[in-house]
Amino acid sequence: MRQELAKLVGKATVKAGRVKVVMPDLTENGNSTSLSVSVVSPMTASDYVKAIHIFSEKNPVPYIARLGIGAHAGKAQVATSIRVADSQTITVLAEMSDGSYWSGTAATEVTTPACIDDSDRPR
Repeated sequence: MRQELAKLVGKATVKAGRVKVVMPDLTENGNSTSLSVSVVSPMTASDYVKAIHIFSEKNPVPYIARLGIGAHAGKAQVATSIRVADSQTITVLAEMSDGSYWSGTAATEVTTPACIDDSDRPR
């Protein structure tokens, strides 16, 4: 996940805050876990959230999604469902119009994991 984050932000510093991530504390089935994200931003033509990026620390593919927002959205808020491979912390970055990045996290415990790679399983 750290490599994917580094590819996205380059040399920019990621600041903690402004991003609120909400997930259930306990997820019964990792195939569909609800996730909502809101970012504190005035959402004006000169100061807005360009995109929300979602990362997983334990999924086989750590960069889960990029959600384009923009000033026209009026609110920097999204809700979706994601797959989670196991109990973990999800990291969300908000990419701002001024080139800054802000982050937030949420953790969930998964009882039935998803994203299982069984390619090395005997057949």
